[in-house]
This record gives sequence, C-alpha cells and structure tokens, in this order.
Amino acid sequence: MKNEFTREELLNRVNTARVAPGNERVRALSQRIISDLFKTIDELKVTPDEFWAATQWLSRLGASGQIGLITAGLGFDRLLDILQDEADKKAGLEGGTPRAIEGPLYVPGAPSSKYEARLDDGTMQGETYVMEGVVRGIDGKPLANASLDAWHANEHGMYSHFDPSQKPYNLRRNIITDEQGRYRFRSVIPPGYAIPPTGPVAELFAALGRHGHRPAHIHFLVSAPGMRTLTTQVNIPGDTYIDDDFAFATRDGLVVSLEKVESAKGYESLGIEGPFTRIPFDFVLQVAHDEKESKHLSRIERIDA
Repeated sequence: MKNEFTREELLNRVNTARVAPGNERVRALSQRIISDLFKTIDELKVTPDEFWAATQWLSRLGASGQIGLITAGLGFDRLLDILQDEADKKAGLEGGTPRAIEGPLYVPGAPSSKYEARLDDGTMQGETYVMEGVVRGIDGKPLANASLDAWHANEHGMYSHFDPSQKPYNLRRNIITDEQGRYRFRSVIPPGYAIPPTGPVAELFAALGRHGHRPAHIHFLVSAPGMRTLTTQVNIPGDTYIDDDFAFATRDGLVVSLEKVESAKGYESLGIEGPFTRIPFDFVLQVAHDEKESKHLSRIERIDA
C-alpha cells in the first residue's frame, strides 16, 4: 500500500476513503469544501503557523457563541435569502413582504396577546413608537389569527436572554392578529449597534479592514395557517449604516416610514399619554406549499421540524 502521496493523490484519498456508504449529500459538500481548501492552501502558500492560527481562531469562535455574527457578516445569511428569492422567482412565486436574515438572537416562547402588546418594560430610554398594520395574503385579504413575533435590541444594542441585565423576554412579544388581521405594539425605537469590540469576530473584521455596525432594525417572524412563514426585519430610516449594514440585511421595501402623532387618542390601551411615533407596516404572506412551510418556527428550529 502506498503511503507517500502527491498533493493530488492525498486529496483524492481524503475525498474517496470510506468503509460505509455514509451520507451522499454530506460527502458531496465535504468534498467540495475540502478541495477548495486544499487549493487555497496550495495557491496562497499558507504556512503552518497561519494554518494553526486559523484552527485556534475557529475553536475560539465556537466557544464564543458568535458563529451567527460570522455567517451574517460574511454574507452567508443574505446569500441564502438571495438564492431563495431566485428560486421563488423561477417558480413564479414573486410577491409578498421581502424576507430578511433572522440573526442569531431569536428566542421562542415570548408572552403572547391578542391584537396588541407592549414590548418594553419601561426601563429603555428613547422615543416611544407604535408599529401597527395588517397581516395579509397575496390576494390582499386580511389573515385573522396570524402569529407575529417581534423582537429588537435595547438602547445599548443588547438583546434579552443574551444580556443578563434585562428581564426575560424584554423587547420580545408574540401578537395574534384580530379578526381584521390587525396587529399593533408599543416599544422604544432601537438604535443601531455593533459587534462586540473584542473576540474572534472583532479580530477577523479588524484584519479585513471592515466595520461591524448594523443599522437600527426590528425583527419579525410571521405565520398564518396555510401561509409560508416569513422571517424578516425592518429598518428605521435615517440611520448612518442603513446602506452599509455589516450583515448586508437592508432591503428595499423594508425601510419603514415614521409618522409623528401628537394625540394618544385611540392608543390609551397601550398606556400612551402623549406624542409618539407611528410606524405603519403591513405584512404580506405567500401561500404555503406544505404544512411545514406554515409552521411558526425560526430557521434554526425548522432544521429538526
């Protein structure tokens, strides 16, 4: 048996060695990735020190819990959305509210209420807003009993459940639309924020000469019986990074408008007493192909559904 290899022979042995059938899809993916890495190491003359520094960085990345920042910051999350958009267009499924990246900070099980909710616990400083609208189908008909999860960061760019200073489910709520498909919720307009200033993600972006800023945004997961579940986020206009999002998540049709409202009449049930900012926005859902598409699940939860 030959135990001395050329680089080409080694790659072939790595990609073909097996003692069982294994998983055909996993083999195909791993062969492509391994082949590309062999080519990168060879053509760019990667040194042993560089290689082992990279493996150490990957170990620290996994331990840091920041993998979701890397997938977004290197464009993978947006690429998956682009590919889904292209597949929808090819299948004649255009229309509806644009999808946008989910991010790594969704938490299921937020407190639920009918029609309206308050996301903040009263401790966040800033400008009060009410976001409201209707969840509809492509045909324009309102969707009663649609389920809408909304979540965003506090004034420091931190999310509850990942920030021990916040109460559980602060700035996170689930709203069930009324018979007219309406929803509304009160909160405080979030600012933009940046990746943690230290750690493996910050190190990589410093080496790449890139910033790690995100414009102000609000996340949503919206579902309804018979409709494709929508994962998206809207952006607050006027943010410095709205056209330079480190996660490439800003999309046409998802930059909201802000309306200044002087009177709280009609919004008393949300505890509003004075002027506030209104954000009108309707969500439009596509028809689902199967039951799985309509389940109220995050993208990570959907893996094992």
